[in-house]
Amino acid sequence: MLPSPIARTALRAAVGSGAVITGYQGMVMTQALIAKRAIGIKDEQWPRADGVYGDDLPGEPLRVLVLGDSAAVGYGMRRPDATPTAMIGIGLAHVLDRPVDMRSHAVVGSTTADLREQIDAGLEHEPDLAVIVIGANDVTHRVPSYVSMRLLHAAVSRLVEAGAQVVVGTCPDLGTVEPIPQPLRQIARRKSRGLAKRQMIATMRAGGRAVSLGDLLGPLFTERSSEMFGEDRFHPSETGYANMVAALVPSLAAAWRERDRDFAVAHALGPSESLSLTEAAERAGRRPGTEVHREGRWARTLRRGRG
Repeated sequence: MLPSPIARTALRAAVGSGAVITGYQGMVMTQALIAKRAIGIKDEQWPRADGVYGDDLPGEPLRVLVLGDSAAVGYGMRRPDATPTAMIGIGLAHVLDRPVDMRSHAVVGSTTADLREQIDAGLEHEPDLAVIVIGANDVTHRVPSYVSMRLLHAAVSRLVEAGAQVVVGTCPDLGTVEPIPQPLRQIARRKSRGLAKRQMIATMRAGGRAVSLGDLLGPLFTERSSEMFGEDRFHPSETGYANMVAALVPSLAAAWRERDRDFAVAHALGPSESLSLTEAAERAGRRPGTEVHREGRWARTLRRGRG
């Protein structure tokens, strides 16, 4: 906890304000190291779920590429069908009533800078759709948000130019992660929310769709933490990943239907509004689970219920 006003006054009088600031920064850095040890990242191969889902359905398989960090990989899962890749494949095959060929190049511990290498490998799949979940490691590695924004814009632009529809799941609110103590948790909350807003703007400008994943580590995870968090109390459980996928699949389906009008089936989203890119990003940040995508000079927000 931060010292009280009286204690801070006494400390300044005794050792000078510079020492107080240095001590506070040192405490935050120490907390960051403790949190990293508590969260941990194991050098372990998680089950792969690449393959065709709904192979008994008619039509050519829809090719889907999964990119990003541990949330995209499904850190902590022991079965392939419990990973986001498999859940997305199953969900899209059901919603679109056609086979879905899933391929994941997501890597645990990735930052936005690592998307370039993932895309290098993933473009061989010639994806029709691409989903990106990234950002948490940018915050923990203290990557400036404007740098992450520029890198994400480049990644989405490259995928769009290659012919893919792109959906980005934004950085979750890290302020609710239990292993992170205060005041570091409050700093993480501010940084992650700020990054999520920039990610939305970058994605829309590059021609993709962004989905606010504030619910991933938001009220639902607070209310039902024992069910939503995995063993390390940082990454989601199977149920937690299912909630993330539940927010992404409708946007992926909508993106494909917009490209291929033969699959123009109504999807369950609330009323939409046309706003500026900044206004749309700010509104989505206040309303977790909101999708935003660009339409000309404007952005449209689509509100969905909790998974």
